[in-house]
Amino acid sequence: MIRVLFVCLGNICRSPMAEAVFRHRVKLAGLEDQIEADSAGTGDWHVGEPPHHGTARLLADNQIEYDHCARQLTARDLNHFDYIITMDEANRRGVGRLGKGRARVAALLDYAPHARVAEVPDPYYTGNFEEVYHLVSQAADGLLAAIREEHGL
Repeated sequence: MIRVLFVCLGNICRSPMAEAVFRHRVKLAGLEDQIEADSAGTGDWHVGEPPHHGTARLLADNQIEYDHCARQLTARDLNHFDYIITMDEANRRGVGRLGKGRARVAALLDYAPHARVAEVPDPYYTGNFEEVYHLVSQAADGLLAAIREEHGL
C-alpha cells in the first residue's frame, strides 16, 4: 500500500481538501486498493474538528465525498507514510522539526508545474477557497501521475 499524507497548518482547510480531491482521483483511477491518503496539521488548534465550511462546501459542490476529523502531525507519520505533501514552506519546516523518517517530503505544488504560485495560500486567512481548490486539483493530478509512474501502476 502506498500512503500519502497531506499537511497544512490546522488541518481544516487545505490539507483535508487536498486529501479528499486526491482520494477522489485515486478512486476514479481504480487504485483505492493500492493508494491511501490522510491529512494532518502541524498545529493542534483544530484537533477533532470537521473541515472548514469553505472546504466542505467546495467538496460538496464538486461531488467529492469526504468525512474528516482534524488531527495533528506526529513523528510516527514520518515513517508510516511514503509521501508527506506540504502546502507551504512553513508546513515543510513543521514536518522537519519532527525529525527524519522514510517518507519523501515534497511541496504539493511541485506536482502542479503550471501553477503561478509556489505555495498553496491559506484560505482560512484569504477566504479564497476556490483558488485553493483549483491549485489542489492540478496538483492532485500531477501527484497521482508521478506515483503511478514511480510505482508502475
